[in-house]
Amino acid sequence: MLQKEYFKMNDLTLIEAIRALREKKFSSVEITKAYLDRIKKINPKINAYLTVCEDEALKAAERADKLRDLPLLGVPFSMKDIYSTEGIRTTAGSKVLDKYIPPYNATVYQKLIDAGAVLLGKTNCDAWGHGASTENSDFGVVKNPWNLEYVAGGSSGGSAAALASDMTIFEIGEDTGGSIRLPSSFCSTFGLKVTYGRVSRYGAIAYASSLDSMGPMGKSVEDLSLILSVIAGKDERDATSSYNKVPDYAAGLKKSIKNLKIGLPREFYGSGLDGEVKDKIEKAVNVLEGQGAEIVDVSIPSTEYGIATYYIIAPSETSSNLARYDGIRFGNGREVFGDEAKRRIMLGTYALSSGYYDEYYLKAQKVRTLVRKDFEKAFTKCDVILAPVSPTPPFKIGEKINDPLSMYLVDVYTVLVNLAGIPSLALPCGFSKTGLPIGMQIIGPQFSESLILNAGYQYEKATNWRKEKPKL
Repeated sequence: MLQKEYFKMNDLTLIEAIRALREKKFSSVEITKAYLDRIKKINPKINAYLTVCEDEALKAAERADKLRDLPLLGVPFSMKDIYSTEGIRTTAGSKVLDKYIPPYNATVYQKLIDAGAVLLGKTNCDAWGHGASTENSDFGVVKNPWNLEYVAGGSSGGSAAALASDMTIFEIGEDTGGSIRLPSSFCSTFGLKVTYGRVSRYGAIAYASSLDSMGPMGKSVEDLSLILSVIAGKDERDATSSYNKVPDYAAGLKKSIKNLKIGLPREFYGSGLDGEVKDKIEKAVNVLEGQGAEIVDVSIPSTEYGIATYYIIAPSETSSNLARYDGIRFGNGREVFGDEAKRRIMLGTYALSSGYYDEYYLKAQKVRTLVRKDFEKAFTKCDVILAPVSPTPPFKIGEKINDPLSMYLVDVYTVLVNLAGIPSLALPCGFSKTGLPIGMQIIGPQFSESLILNAGYQYEKATNWRKEKPKL
């Protein structure tokens, strides 16, 4: 095939690619080769992939071309490098696991390959998920495809950058405090943080076990709905996964959002919000109002405690989770841990230590309950909440890396969702004057993924942000 035709294949959404494969406009081998060629050309500029599974992908594509009637049959995809993939290197972005080859598959990965999807490779991330910029990756920062001097967000920065630069059709990320939504916002892609327990965590390398949420990232809301239908559901190997029935997430996308009540939390639109971000969200509000939605004022009073609460609970859990990496059973020794991992281990160990547990960790858990109740109260006045993802557009590489507090504040609008265990959809809503992406998030009550996907789909169809592409 000609390179021009390759690019047309790279440009397709998941839904478009599935349709074209079923109509035999090209084979799985052909589209897989197109993506592998794109990775070889673009990845050296972006650093989105840590491992590319060329031989394995082509063999899987050959098998897919002989099969029929699977939901994702023959579609190439990639995964954040925190998922265990049997026989394929898995690093979590850390040199502690530089040469680790898992002997089993994560449930999410197994469900995807059972559905016929073809793994292209594993994408770059902040080591152990610790970061908002991928500058904490032990394998180098991911560069933003829209401007290579800027970060792609984190910790799933490689995931969003691979999508934005058409090096994959869809991604599976992971969100502990905004790690799907922030890079989606920074790279003008779509990402869904699901209700805690909606998708199995089995086989995913843990950051903070009570906050980690597995979720899809893609090129459209419709793509996310299909992926979620495949990966959601109860898993007997994950006691925290939910028994709630998995609906057909695509079924309700085209419903009208007339009379949908959208809440704007006043605490999210204060002095810390960049003017350009606020302007783009106000314009998004106008679009949604034009579609019949009703805008209401709501309040999340515990917003001011979100970052402090998160940065007690998450480091406490990560200090426990990282204790297993001692270099004895697998991986390298603890001397290989990066500075951010060491910082969070020390913070967490201190918060859990004798004499400080009640003062810090227990108090943080009580505030977490208040956060959840604040959202529950807000949802008595509205159906969904519309909010910024980040207080600013993407920032330059190196701008915040030596100022941990400034970096932590990037997650000020996202961590609350994880503390409450509720779902949130990130989607593009415009660009800054300098051409950098700006995103927003639609937040819903527990297990309201269908509702927020519906609202996001209607906004997406009323705008053209998805069609914008970086010039690489």
